[in-house]
Amino acid sequence: MDSPLTSLRCFSESELFVDDGVETVTSVDQKKVEASIEEIISACKQTNSLLQPVLLRDQHYKYLKKGLRQLSHTYECLDASRPWLCFWILHSLELLEEPVPAAVASDVCQFLALCQCPTGGFAGGPGQHAHLAPTYAAVNALCIIGTEEAYNVINREKLLDFLWSVKQQDGSFAMHVGGEVDVRSAYCAASVASLTNIITPQLFEDTPTWILSCQNWEGGLSGVPGLEAHGGYTFCGTAALVILGKEHMLDLKTLLRWVVSRQMRFEGGFQGRCNKLVDGCYSFWQAGILPLLHRALHREGESEVSLQHWMFEQRALQEYIFFCCQNPTGGFVDKPGKSRDFYHTCYCLSGLSIAQQCGNADALHDLILGPDINRVAPTHPVYNIGPEKVAQALQHFHQLPVPEFRREQEVSSQDPAAASGSGEHQS
Repeated sequence: MDSPLTSLRCFSESELFVDDGVETVTSVDQKKVEASIEEIISACKQTNSLLQPVLLRDQHYKYLKKGLRQLSHTYECLDASRPWLCFWILHSLELLEEPVPAAVASDVCQFLALCQCPTGGFAGGPGQHAHLAPTYAAVNALCIIGTEEAYNVINREKLLDFLWSVKQQDGSFAMHVGGEVDVRSAYCAASVASLTNIITPQLFEDTPTWILSCQNWEGGLSGVPGLEAHGGYTFCGTAALVILGKEHMLDLKTLLRWVVSRQMRFEGGFQGRCNKLVDGCYSFWQAGILPLLHRALHREGESEVSLQHWMFEQRALQEYIFFCCQNPTGGFVDKPGKSRDFYHTCYCLSGLSIAQQCGNADALHDLILGPDINRVAPTHPVYNIGPEKVAQALQHFHQLPVPEFRREQEVSSQDPAAASGSGEHQS
C-alpha cells in the first residue's frame, strides 16, 4: 500500500498554472482543467480513498464486453472506424487480462473479413474503400485474437498490393489511394508489413528519410515536414523508424527533451503539443515513445540511461489516469468532465501499462501505484498489443514466404522508364 498523501507526485498547488496577468483562451481552459482536478482530489481526501487508488476492473470489463456486442447510436459517427472499435476493445480486454470467448472472437474475425477489400487492405466498414488506418487496426485486432482463423483472414498478397498502391515517390505513404499523406500512414504501413512478414527494402525505400524530414526544431515530429510537432505523429514516426531499424537517424536528445516536456507538472498526464491541455490518450502516444528512446539511447552507449525506470515520472502518470480519467461506471475519459469512450479507454490503459513497466523486472513492483490489483498486462511499445501476441504473429507469418508484388512487376515489364523513375520496383 502507498504511504500517505505526501507521496503523491502531482496535484501540488505549487505547480498550478500562473498566467502572469495575461489571460488567454488557453490559460482560461488550463485553469478550468486544474480546478476540476482539484475538486476530484479534494473529494478523495475527504473520503480518504486517495490513499488507495483502485483499478475498477469489473466496471471496465462490463463496459468493454457490452461494446463488443452492441453499440449505442452515439457511435454512428464512427461507421468508418469499425475495425478501430474492435482493436480498442480487444486490446483493452487484453490489458485487463480478460479473455474473449471463442465464439465472440470468431465473430470479430468474420466481421473483419467483410471489411477486407478485394484489392487488398481493410476498410472502415464493409463495402468501404481500403484505408491504412483501419488496416492497422484490423491487423492488430486479428493478432490479438491470435488464432488460425484470425491469421487466415489476412490476404497478405493483396495487402502488399495495397501498400504499394499508396506508396509515394518520396518514400511517404498516402492513407488511401488518392488520399492525404502524413507520418501516420508510414507507421501503419510499416506495422502491418512487419507483423505479417511482407516487409521488403524496396517497399520502404526512402521512407526513413521522409520520416526524418518531419522532425522539426522542437525535437518532436510533425505530420508532414514543416509543421508543429505533435505527440501522435511523433510516436508514429519514431515507432516506424524502430521497425525499419533506422531510429538512430533521429536527433534523439532533442526528441527526448520535447517528449518529457509534454508531461504536465500539476496534472501528471501528457499534453499532445506545446501550450495544449492534458489528454488521457497521450498517456500512450507520448509515454510510449520513452521505452523506444530508452532502447535507442542505450544502443548508442548512453551510460546514464537507467534500467529502473523510463525517462518520465511514471507514478505521476498513473495518478492522472486513476484519479482523473477513470469513469466510476467503467471506461476512461480524456480529462475530468468528458465522456467515456473506447478510444480513451484503450490508450489510458495502454499508457498505464507503459507507466508500470521498466527495463528491470526487479523494479516493476515499486512502479505500480496502489495495490497489486492495479497491475495491467504489458503492451509492446511499438505495436501496442501484447508482447506475446507480437511474438506469436511474427512466428506464424515468418513461416510463410514473402509474397511477390505482382502489380509492380507488370508495370516494370510494360514501362521500364516509369518504373525506374518511381524507385519502387523490385530488382
